[in-house]
Order: sequence, then structure tokens, then C-alpha cells
Amino acid sequence: MSTVSRRAFGKFLREIRDGAKVSALSAGLHIETSKQTLLRLEEGIPTKIATAQIGQLLDLYRVTPEVHAEALRLWGEVREQAKQDKLQGNSKGFWQPYTDQLASHFPHFLRLEAASNRATAHQLVLVPGLLQTADYRRALARLEVPGLSAVNVERRIELAEKRQVRLTEGEFAMDALLSEAVLRHQPASPAVMAAQMRWLAEVGNRDNISIRVVPFGAGPHRGLTIQSFHMLEFPCLESGLNEPTVVYLEGAVGALYHEQPEVVARYQEAISVLRAVALSEDDTRDMVLRVAKEYEA
Repeated sequence: MSTVSRRAFGKFLREIRDGAKVSALSAGLHIETSKQTLLRLEEGIPTKIATAQIGQLLDLYRVTPEVHAEALRLWGEVREQAKQDKLQGNSKGFWQPYTDQLASHFPHFLRLEAASNRATAHQLVLVPGLLQTADYRRALARLEVPGLSAVNVERRIELAEKRQVRLTEGEFAMDALLSEAVLRHQPASPAVMAAQMRWLAEVGNRDNISIRVVPFGAGPHRGLTIQSFHMLEFPCLESGLNEPTVVYLEGAVGALYHEQPEVVARYQEAISVLRAVALSEDDTRDMVLRVAKEYEA
């Protein structure tokens, strides 16, 4: 919901607070809310904060009239976008009916992904979620939660399919850099794996999708020291502000989001290294189809 404008406003507000040397706890108490709520506001996550409270924060930070006006303008952009989302019926996001099937950190990732215009995925073990077939996803769901009911398995498939609509949008692009191990690991039956491989070959033909495999024979390279991650990039706001790129790393029990320029730069360098040693798109397609035939044998 209004992710890009919310994050731009939150980043601006955080910079003001840091400049005023006011703690999140003190700021939260000043507007009669919690430190956690204030930090969520600064992270661009939807919160129940009123315009009057924003004004109180700006007064606390003793901002100049120019900064005060700019902050309220950005907040107005957030409010207007939220209003448009509500009119369109998507104010809570397509994932809202499925939150009981998601890790607590994942809705935030889905908000960011929905607002991005480019996603780069580096995967060492599994096919990226946006590129998974329904049967591959079913197999993963049963591995993730043994004993998961058939109804909830299918709800997870529904969510994945709604998420994958992004791949049909012309303004969205995806780059997938996959270790050859992704093709070789078998979380599903050979038949399902064969179908998944053929889907990778097919979807990789789309103009907005690039899939390249880093083969085992690539030799030593710096990409080997980088774990799986997603990098999300965002379109420029109408206000002219540049939305910071985000690197997302998912763990077994949580996730990390990085947007510090020096950290993002390290991952951008890793992407350049991986692209240098990865197969071309055509050679990747040949390998994927060859592996598909192996699963079908």
C-alpha cells in the first residue's frame, strides 16, 4: 500500500529526526504512540498516524518553514495515494487474505516488490518465487510445513499466482541469476522438476525477464561468497525523489533489509561478477532444457 511514497516520506522524516537528535522513544511519546510505531512510520510501513501527529513531530524537531512544507507535501502524497488505493479496492494488498500463511516479515517484502520496477534475484538452492510453477510451489509448501492441509496448500498457490502477475506487467523487469544447483536440487518429483525446467526456458523468452545460470564449471569467483538475495529497484517519484534500492535477505526465522548505499553497492558489485561468469540467456535455455530431458528420462 503506497509503498514508494511511504518509504520516501519515512526516509525524509528519519533524516529530520536524526538531525534534531531526538530519539525514537522521545518522538513516539511526544505524539502519544510507541517507539515501534514511529519506527514503522519511518520504514514506510502503514501505521495509524494522523496528520496532526505529523505536525506535532515537525514542531518537536524545530524544522524550518521550508522543511515543514516539504514534509507535509510528501505526507499529502502518501495520503492521496492511500485514497486512490482504497478506491481501487487494493488498500490492503493482494496478500492480505493470506497473511496467516506468511512469515511475519514477508508482507513487507511483498509491498516492496509490488512497488518496484526491477527485481534481481540471486538463488543458490531454489527457483525464485516469481518463477515457480504451481506444482513446484506445492512441493515446497509441504516441505516447509509438514502436515499442511490441502486447503492451505492451495491458498499458498493462489497467493503465488497473484504475485506472479507482476511478470506480465511491461513496466516490471526481472533478472534471475541461478546457481546450477537450483536446477539439480529436487524438492519435487522428477516430473514436476521437468515441468519447472521447461517453464524457466519458456518464461525466459519474455522481453522483461532474463534468466542466466552460473554453472558449476565457472571456477572460483567472488559471487561464491554471496548468499541468496533479492535486490529491488524503484521508479523515480513524481516529486523527483529517488527511492533507495533495497537488498532483501531471508533467513530461516527472519529477514534483513539493507538500503545503505555502501551495502547496496557491495551487492551490485556481486551482481556484476555473477553476470560475468554466468551463461548467456541462450546457453542457459539450452542447459535448462537439457536438464528437463534428464528428469524425463
